[in-house]
Amino acid sequence: MKHKILNLSPDSYQANFIHTQERDWAETNCYVDIWIELLHALKKDPRAALSYTLAIDFEGDQWTFFKFPLNDLKDLYGLDVQELAVWRPVVDHVEEQVALGRPVLVELDSFFLPDTVGMAYQLAHVKSTVAVTAIDKQEKRLGYFHGQSYYELSGDDFDKVFHLDRDYDDAILPPYVEIVKIRKGYEPSDSKMLEIVKQQLIGQLNWLPLQNPFTEYQKRLQADLDWLMSEDMQMFHDYSFATLRQLGACYELSTHFIDWLIENGETSLDGIRAEFKSISELAKVYQFQLARAMSRKKQLDLSTIEKMAEHWDKAMSGLKAKYLQ
Repeated sequence: MKHKILNLSPDSYQANFIHTQERDWAETNCYVDIWIELLHALKKDPRAALSYTLAIDFEGDQWTFFKFPLNDLKDLYGLDVQELAVWRPVVDHVEEQVALGRPVLVELDSFFLPDTVGMAYQLAHVKSTVAVTAIDKQEKRLGYFHGQSYYELSGDDFDKVFHLDRDYDDAILPPYVEIVKIRKGYEPSDSKMLEIVKQQLIGQLNWLPLQNPFTEYQKRLQADLDWLMSEDMQMFHDYSFATLRQLGACYELSTHFIDWLIENGETSLDGIRAEFKSISELAKVYQFQLARAMSRKKQLDLSTIEKMAEHWDKAMSGLKAKYLQ
């Protein structure tokens, strides 16, 4: 391609092990998944930046849509993420920024992303964030991270994803776009990296929910059950994505964060890791139970939420005892 930041090919790209090992949750959310792969491709370990997964909360009708805090990425990896003002065609912004060596995170329509074949490609208009690292506007080719790997699109998909196949339409709002400015030579030592991570961890522990979030979630789910049992399975997918999948995938990432701490010399964390893993596993099983209950229009046992609450209490108590003394 004319402009590329990394020398990658979809055929040979090897995804980060978070996305290749046996997992409870194959995907997290589009923003987190592309950052895992972008960091991996930049030769940086994404697990070091996962302390933010500890402080998610139940937000009334959904769990926190968790994301990497941008300041954490700057402190750990020297990556300065800035919002881009879109004042000309999006494709022109993407081309210029990639030519400057800056990955571009841009919202695109999955209807034109061939890596979503069988899910959204040519089937449904779904907004999703990708990280573009290669582009050739003349040849109509785009290289991007999405989901769990690196992909390319070309031809008609290129035209349609950037709305080049139609005249300007002010009803099509510009997407949210971020650029990633890479600070060359920014490589903290292992000891400095651990120090930064521990400070970020302490910051997250100081912002834990004041009450066990599973208690509030159980109340809301109890209130929603009669309504849910009258809905179709599409509502199950929407409801589950905002609740069980978010919390389950997030706390599974918490186990990877604990693994990084252990690998970097932190001790007495195995039990805490097991608590987060239990939440992830229970959420996955409970998602199936919710689907079965909605399909059969039967009531759902809420005791599993109470078990998750117990695991949360034990994990957070252990972390606070170790790092907030």
